[in-house]
Amino acid sequence: MSLSQKIKKFLGWRSTPKPHITLNDEYYGHLALFRLPLVLTVLTMLIGTMGYMLIDNFPLMDAIYQTGITFTTVGFGEIKPISDMGRIFTITLIIFGFIVFSIAIGIIAEVVKKGEFQKTAKERKMLYEIARLKQHFVVCYHNEFTIQVTKQLRANHIPFVVVDPREDLEEIAKKYHYPYFVTSEPHTEEGILKSHLSSAKGVITLADNVADNIATIASARLYEKEIARSRKFLIITNAKSNEDDQKLLKLGADKVVTPTKLMAERINAMAARPDMENLLQEFLYKKDTPLDMEEAKVSKTSWLTLKKIKMARFRDIANVTIIGIRQKDDKFIPMPKGDTIIMPESKLLLIGTEEGIRKAKKIIRKKEKPNELKYV
Repeated sequence: MSLSQKIKKFLGWRSTPKPHITLNDEYYGHLALFRLPLVLTVLTMLIGTMGYMLIDNFPLMDAIYQTGITFTTVGFGEIKPISDMGRIFTITLIIFGFIVFSIAIGIIAEVVKKGEFQKTAKERKMLYEIARLKQHFVVCYHNEFTIQVTKQLRANHIPFVVVDPREDLEEIAKKYHYPYFVTSEPHTEEGILKSHLSSAKGVITLADNVADNIATIASARLYEKEIARSRKFLIITNAKSNEDDQKLLKLGADKVVTPTKLMAERINAMAARPDMENLLQEFLYKKDTPLDMEEAKVSKTSWLTLKKIKMARFRDIANVTIIGIRQKDDKFIPMPKGDTIIMPESKLLLIGTEEGIRKAKKIIRKKEKPNELKYV
C-alpha cells in the first residue's frame, strides 16, 4: 500500500464510485456544438489584441482590454486616442463580434429548444447518484404493485431504483416519488449497468406477464456469474398462477408472490382468526409500532456460533424473543427450545421492540461474549 493510500485510509477518504455507463460521449457530444463560437471568440480576441498593438502601438493589457470592450459592444469608449486606421479596425471588430454573438445565441437557442443536452445532463447526474448506492433493490417495471412496494421501501429507508422502458417514466417518478429511475428494459445490458446491479442487494421484478419476469431473472443470474459475485442476488417476483410460481422458482427466483393466493390466505386468516390478524395488522404490518419482527444472521465469526440459544439471554437483556431459526440449508425450526444449537450462517427470527432488536443484533455481531452477559 502506497503512502497516499495509507493517508486516505487513515483520513477515511474513499474514491467516489463511478457508473458503468457514464454518458460522457453523449454529454460532450452536445457540448461540441459550442466549439465554433468559442474558437471564433478566442480568434477575435487574438486578432483584436494584435491589431491594436500593431496599428496604434497599444501595450498588451490595454490592447486586450480595448478588444474586450469593443468585441462585447459595452460602449465604454476608447481608453487611448485611436488613429483613423484604428477606427476602421474597431468598426470591423464590432461587426465581427456581432456575427460571433449571433452564431452563439443561435446555437444555444437550438440546444435549449431540443432539450437533449438538459436531458442527458440530468440522466448523467442520476447515474452517478445511483452508482453511490449500496445494498439497494432494482425494482423492475412500473405498475400498481410497484407503487405499493416502493411505498414500503421508502418507509423503511431501503434504497431502490425503478427500471422501466416507458418514455414517460420521469413524470411517473415525480408522481410516485421514485428517487432514482432508469428508462430501459430491465433484462438488457443497458438496464443492468445503469441501475448499478453489481452493488445491489437484489432484484424485485413485478412485470404484468411472466415472460418479462423470466427474462429479468435469467439476466440477473447470468450477470451474477459474469461478475463472479460471492453473495447471490435476492430475487423476488410475482406470478399469476401456481404453475408460473413453480416455473419462476426453478429458473432462479428466491421468492415468488402470487397475489391471488396471498389474498386468499389473508381473507382466510381474517375469517378463521380475526383477533390474531388484527394484532398482526396493528403491530407487524405497520411502521413505528411498539412491536417489530426481523431476521438476524449469525456469521461464522459470531460468538453465538455453535452455542445454545439460552446463552444469548436476549429476553433478559433486550426483551427480545427468538421465535424461529432458519438454517443454512433452508430448514426452519419454529419456536426453538433453549437447548437448540445455533449453527453458523443461520438466521434468527426475532420479535420485540425496535430498540430491543437493534440491541440483540449488536450482541449477535460481536466476536467475543459481551461483558453484559458475563454477569447475567
